[in-house]
Amino acid sequence: MNSLDEIYQEHAQTIYWYIFSQIHDSTVAEELTQETFFRAVQKFAEYEEHSSIKTWLCGIAKNVLREYFRQTQKQKSREIDVDTYEISIEGMEDGILKNWETVEVMKILHGLNEPMREVIYLRLIGNLTFRQIGEIMDKSENWARVTYYRGKEQIIKEANSNGK
Repeated sequence: MNSLDEIYQEHAQTIYWYIFSQIHDSTVAEELTQETFFRAVQKFAEYEEHSSIKTWLCGIAKNVLREYFRQTQKQKSREIDVDTYEISIEGMEDGILKNWETVEVMKILHGLNEPMREVIYLRLIGNLTFRQIGEIMDKSENWARVTYYRGKEQIIKEANSNGK
């Protein structure tokens, strides 16, 4: 088992981008990332190795986000802050997004319905497996896989209709 500091160093960026993908506010995303790790430290003794640390942390982050949305009653449809959001297009799966501009990709992703949008963010930004996504969403691995591929097809269809 890694030390808590090593766990933080290894997973903080993934958790931050997952949270940021849902709220599009870098300051709040930083605060909620810290809250996620604070709760992880508090609950570390309860962690059972049935899932990976990354999956466990994403589950905590998801609960932190739910509480945040409940408390602030914010709508998740806020506009993307293009200046603070960067995404590695080279790292995205299958290269389907390689030639698209990041802003256009994010606009299309942002327009997807939940839970499809969240599954795609977890896969592309969080780099999680379909099994891990299924665990986080309380669904099966197959559900996560099907949802992801349907979302990917929807993105391609919309990009093609926009002349991309």
